[in-house]
Amino acid sequence: MIIHNATILTMNDEKDILNDGAILIDGDSIRDMGTSGEMLKKYLDAKKLDANGKILMPGYINAHTHLYSAFARGIALKDKSPEKFSQILERLWWRLDRALDEESIAMSAVLFLIQAVKSGVTTLVDHHSSPYAIKDSLDIIASQFERTGLRGILCYEVSDRDGEGACKQGIEENIRFLEKCRKEKSALLGGLFGLHASFTLSDNTLKACVEAAGDFDAGFHTHCAEARSDLEDAQRRFGKTVAQRFGEAGVLGQKSIAAHCVHITPRDMDILKETKTNVVHNPRSNMNNAVGCAPVLEMMRKGVCVGLGTDGMNARMTDELRVFTLLHKHEKEDSRVAFSESYDILFKNNALMASRLFGRQIGVIQKDAVADLILVDYYPPTPLNPENISGHILFGIIDAPVDTTIAGGRILMHKKEIPGIDEAEISREALEIAKKVWERF
Repeated sequence: MIIHNATILTMNDEKDILNDGAILIDGDSIRDMGTSGEMLKKYLDAKKLDANGKILMPGYINAHTHLYSAFARGIALKDKSPEKFSQILERLWWRLDRALDEESIAMSAVLFLIQAVKSGVTTLVDHHSSPYAIKDSLDIIASQFERTGLRGILCYEVSDRDGEGACKQGIEENIRFLEKCRKEKSALLGGLFGLHASFTLSDNTLKACVEAAGDFDAGFHTHCAEARSDLEDAQRRFGKTVAQRFGEAGVLGQKSIAAHCVHITPRDMDILKETKTNVVHNPRSNMNNAVGCAPVLEMMRKGVCVGLGTDGMNARMTDELRVFTLLHKHEKEDSRVAFSESYDILFKNNALMASRLFGRQIGVIQKDAVADLILVDYYPPTPLNPENISGHILFGIIDAPVDTTIAGGRILMHKKEIPGIDEAEISREALEIAKKVWERF
């Protein structure tokens, strides 16, 4: 298939832009690119998709999220409104994940993934918990990725908070899914070994997880120093910061994700850099939970790979990018910061993370890269060039509707329609399932 008549934002290192450009998709990859005239003459028999001058760019990557958050929307808490982060976990999230069953796990996933398709997100790194429905829960989520056609990295968050039995089952679920990924070698699905957070993991559990993960070429996915209480717990119980504890345990590394990293020290930043660990910033969630502002700009200056995620707030990376920029300008009281970094955190670093995890080039338009692409209804009213691309993204492209979403060379949405998905019917089914979840909540 040739997509032609597009303004192509390659998102490569040079930020090259190709006007009236075209690409050839063969299978799940980009095989050739050039001007529309050249490509249409070169590939006369190829199926053609006219972009009508729209922006063609790589699909967005959501580097840390929780699909099971879908049924939290509008939920009524049974206790007083939480004041501290620990109360938010206890009164909302840990009650919600205990209320999940197989039916609601599947529905939560498909609701979130439909929103991802509509907002141009083609890759999601999920962090799942359902302590009363652990076994095969990752397969249930994987089936919804297959249903919608999106690319995903899955894991189950191991924790001591629900007892020894749930902890053991969580370890087993990670092992089972990683073994399945190794055998089946899906181009669209992969796994990490999930950990909840330092403050819900004993040394024995952490050791068991590291030993279990040793049989796989997979990293870990964990929350790291999200709240000050996590840091204080690690210092009190272990005499270390969270990053130090994870580093010494063997959790950190080039294929591992440390989400949040709000309460870290300069030495922690060095550890994250030395281990090449992927850090994922979730500004909207951090603000909503009032846990603080992560020192993202400092980490990036040190050379830490910091990407962007939504932490389950929703699927939309454009929302996250806007808040990232505004938050750090506000935090630093400096309007100059978080502008050029906005490009790097979403398009450079998220792409690097996804490429590390899948072992293929993702998040860039170039020959032999994965064909994860979106067409966006943005027609630049001012000159668009590599020097001002961040300005166009932050003040134009992120507000423009996504017309077409493609993952692995497959069209998932075109002209804002998702074939094979009846969103209205799914929403009606979800409403009935949500009622049952809320009763158990």
